[in-house]
Amino acid sequence: MTKPVRIALDAMGGDFGPDVVLPGAELAAINRTDTEFLLFGDEAKLRPLLDRQKHLKQRAKIVHTPVAVRMGDKPSKALREGRRNSSMWLSIDAVRKGEADVAVSAGNTGALMAMSKICLKMMPGIERPAIAAVWPTIRGESIVLDLGASIGADKNNLVDMAVMGAATARILFDLEQPTIGLLNVGVEEMKGVEEVREAGQILRELNSKDFIYHGFVEGDDIGKGTVDVVVSEGFSGNIALKAAEGTAKQIKEYLRAAMMRTWRAKIGAYLARDAFRAVADKVDPRKVNGGVFLGLNGIVVKSHGGTDAEGYAHAIDVGYDMARHELLARIASSIANSEAFMKKNLAEQAAS
Repeated sequence: MTKPVRIALDAMGGDFGPDVVLPGAELAAINRTDTEFLLFGDEAKLRPLLDRQKHLKQRAKIVHTPVAVRMGDKPSKALREGRRNSSMWLSIDAVRKGEADVAVSAGNTGALMAMSKICLKMMPGIERPAIAAVWPTIRGESIVLDLGASIGADKNNLVDMAVMGAATARILFDLEQPTIGLLNVGVEEMKGVEEVREAGQILRELNSKDFIYHGFVEGDDIGKGTVDVVVSEGFSGNIALKAAEGTAKQIKEYLRAAMMRTWRAKIGAYLARDAFRAVADKVDPRKVNGGVFLGLNGIVVKSHGGTDAEGYAHAIDVGYDMARHELLARIASSIANSEAFMKKNLAEQAAS
């Protein structure tokens, strides 16, 4: 019998806390019958909500915590006041202790990253973490990283992110060799900053069995779905994410205004309502909710703070998939292969 996936939830995190976390966990419990849950938070608030969740109640345990990290807290303050007794810290610590396979939180991103790095430490061979998330595209979906865990990256950081992103895509998209692209200002090999050009050269020569290096991609290639994994340093990645979110809202408002402009437009909108629903479903942020913190000695998933129960359930599903398909082992294997190549390459350069 397959062992259940144990999921630790920061039940107090997010804009709505347990009012969204527990109903979201209920949806996940219905869809994933081989799960067990640890709910970290204020038991007085969690108990009445849990009693209303039929499926979750059978497979969940509440762990009382006296402190909740607030969405507006600075990471330093969150660490100082909640490092040992907050729902966020203790859900991560459950992964470190082996009591859970994955931690999920909709809480303060900076605090969650800081606590995760301190509590879980980095994987051997990885210098810094990255946030990876699913991005809807014309072709389907892609993985994009880093979306803001760190600012700046050298060639080795970019290669590490390519390896980690490929491992994530292999799990989520069931691909044997996902395609990798480095985000750049142009596709020509001579363009871009030195770190990106050097990372591209390493990935080209690496010839990994775990992924296929496509080359440089530009900003519009993200939405096109040109590659399965887009790699960028965190500053550019976060700007790309926010720009895409803003553009989606802008177009939505343009369409709404255009459809309400005249009675003919209103009739046309009514007749095309099924098509509009299909488009809305395709770009529904709840369907792609859940960013994975890659590079840590444990799996942590960040849910959007303002999501609803359906979106939170999707973040739990992402964590489930990462744990069930052994993300950490896949990353470790790929990193070992890339390190062996780079050591061999350096030795050959020294000999020549």
